[in-house]
Amino acid sequence: MRHKTSMLLLTTMAAASLAVAACDRPSDSPTAQRLNAGAAKLADKGAQVANQVATATDDTMITAKVKAAILAEPGLRSSDINVDTKDATVTLSGTVASLDLREKAKQLASTTEGVKSVVDNLSVNSTATS
Repeated sequence: MRHKTSMLLLTTMAAASLAVAACDRPSDSPTAQRLNAGAAKLADKGAQVANQVATATDDTMITAKVKAAILAEPGLRSSDINVDTKDATVTLSGTVASLDLREKAKQLASTTEGVKSVVDNLSVNSTATS
């Protein structure tokens, strides 16, 4: 996270430096046009990196919230459930003891703030009783 923030800061500073350097030249000169184009590309890249960092942070927070909700649920606490989040879509995988617990895990994930959808890859342990 700190590395991505540093990269964003560096990219933004480079774009600003190019823009300032272009100010000393007539705006119609080829050098100024190249510098302006380069600064625009760097600014776009900086915005992309910032968006990726924000998305990754949101996904990490969603994963943590879903895991906490599952651990707080007495019947699911001892289950082997893995939670992965990508673009606010939560994927549940692993094993639960019953169909009811499978539904409860899906319900907990789907009602967690920020979750857009839930992919259910959970299996029910047929030897367990619940």
